[in-house]
Amino acid sequence: MTGVALVTGGGTGIGAAVARRLAADGYMVAVTGRRAAPIDEVARSIGGLAIVADTGVVADADRAVAETVARYGSLDALVLNAGRGGEGSLLDLDPAVFEQVFATNVTGAFLVARAAIPYLIDVRGAIVSIASVSAMRATASSLAYCSSKAALMMLTRCIAVDHGPVGVRANCLCPGWVHTPMADGEMDALGRGSREEAYAEVTADVPLRRASMPEEIAGAVAWLLSDDASYVNGSVIAVDGGVTAVDVGTLAFGRMP
Repeated sequence: MTGVALVTGGGTGIGAAVARRLAADGYMVAVTGRRAAPIDEVARSIGGLAIVADTGVVADADRAVAETVARYGSLDALVLNAGRGGEGSLLDLDPAVFEQVFATNVTGAFLVARAAIPYLIDVRGAIVSIASVSAMRATASSLAYCSSKAALMMLTRCIAVDHGPVGVRANCLCPGWVHTPMADGEMDALGRGSREEAYAEVTADVPLRRASMPEEIAGAVAWLLSDDASYVNGSVIAVDGGVTAVDVGTLAFGRMP
């Protein structure tokens, strides 16, 4: 597999794993992020390009695409991974936090995709967005995050419908719990002893009984960008160990003595 890929939020976690996987598959890879150190480290490790950018800002999103094309000459694949969380319900969510979450998770994806689409059309390229099972299932006190991921899911499908006729595919992945720095922080905040004990608790009802590794999500991204997925467009794929298949209303029966 060869080509040019741009991965937003590529400095840590899923984004870094995706960048490394695509580089291993033969892509020339550019990674973006708001902090220089993590993306510089990833770019150095794969011989790629680091672009410090806040993709929720029009000028930065445009520049990220322009610098990628200037360095490599084209753009074949776009991975919309940049994201952030934000806790709160209607009663206590700061409107500023709501706007910040949407600016990163939705507006940023829109802006980068808008800048990239002319180049993707030229090569009949592909887009993969990284949403979350929270796009399909509500989580308590996570109004901004869940809403933004649902919006990202639909944004991706709209791109698929609008640009599929000219050969651009767009698909959305919805991971469950993944071992990332962000998730590690949530496990620590849960306060259940060790971090691994916390992961065990939050995945107790996941059919595979574990969280995924970032590399497993990266593998799904690589497949969606590949020719093996050439007729997959507008799809929403849960990479969640089976958790969205569970009927939560029946869990009590499984716990009966």
